[in-house]
Amino acid sequence: MSEEKKASTEVSKVEAEGGRIVFADEVVATIAALAVSDVEGVSAVSGGMVEGITEMLGKKNLTKGVKVEVGQEEAAVDISVSIKYGYKIKEVCEKIQESVKSAIENMTGLRVVEINVFVQSVVFEPAEQETSRAAKRKEKEKAKETKEKEAPPVAAELVEPEPPRVK
Repeated sequence: MSEEKKASTEVSKVEAEGGRIVFADEVVATIAALAVSDVEGVSAVSGGMVEGITEMLGKKNLTKGVKVEVGQEEAAVDISVSIKYGYKIKEVCEKIQESVKSAIENMTGLRVVEINVFVQSVVFEPAEQETSRAAKRKEKEKAKETKEKEAPPVAAELVEPEPPRVK
């Protein structure tokens, strides 16, 4: 029983019917990035300049800001993030570490030896305020339109124009 449990944790060393299981760095990085995106308080996983240029060229990089080293039995992860304003940074970083560790260990069986979280920035969320303002404006406009439709039409009175004052 202990041998089966030991074999399942050593994923890369396990020889299964003439083969072995090897994880690419990108696979583990994708798992880590998805785990980070689920943590409340994280605004974005932020990458460096090269990744920003790649994204501008149209290539969406899910693993930007995540660097992974995968060995035979272990993995180490470096994550760069932007935190939303108002959240306790230390608590968010600890949640990131827990989430990433459990996701990688559960999905791959690799032992995660370290998760380094680099906070790149604190982000104020004006986009939500702008969208809520825009939504409020639209509601006001709709309310105005419905009032105009519901109000009975005002009969236009015929008004004679005033004669010119200059002779």
